[in-house]
Amino acid sequence: MNQSDIDEIKKRIKNKRLIQEKYQEPKKTNNIYKFSIKILIVVLLTISTLIILKKYPNLKNKFYSEIYEKNISFASINNLYQKTFGNPIPFSEYFKNKTEAVFNEKIKYYQTEDYQDGVKLTVDNNYLVPNIESGMVIFIGDKENYPNTIIVEQVNGIDVWYSNIENVTVNLYDYIDKGKLIGSTIDNKLNLVFKKNGEILNYNDYL
Repeated sequence: MNQSDIDEIKKRIKNKRLIQEKYQEPKKTNNIYKFSIKILIVVLLTISTLIILKKYPNLKNKFYSEIYEKNISFASINNLYQKTFGNPIPFSEYFKNKTEAVFNEKIKYYQTEDYQDGVKLTVDNNYLVPNIESGMVIFIGDKENYPNTIIVEQVNGIDVWYSNIENVTVNLYDYIDKGKLIGSTIDNKLNLVFKKNGEILNYNDYL
């Protein structure tokens, strides 16, 4: 192999690198642009909502009762958003706890008893409670006659109230999958309520 052949090989390698860099750089720039747009949209929507609610205090209760509870399914919106655009927080899957408890079974109970607007289940003591269906956590705390309550707005539009829960493993506005551990019962009782558009549903259809 003479010097001219060596020079020709070097030239081809250099040209190949230039071509790769030419097509890789726009892809990288495009990804950064898309991510920036996502963040901008989320920030603008959040700020706009907060400004409106602060300027018009009377809208706060109306927003909660008419929009939040009855019309908009935030769980469905979040599910659609993630399917279309991916997770709004980049690389979150790399930091997700891979050992989080997920069950592939229905809630196990021994007997049922009508309670308030729902049902009181007799379960094992300190029973680990799985999420019935994928959805968004919209409430954590004491709710009316249901202390220690977690409310999950499912993707099917049904709100499920899990009451008498401690050792909560989810956070407010988390999107949680079906079967995700949400906490444990304080004793051997689990209270459940099923609602849709403010109407009480028959719990027998969902257990």
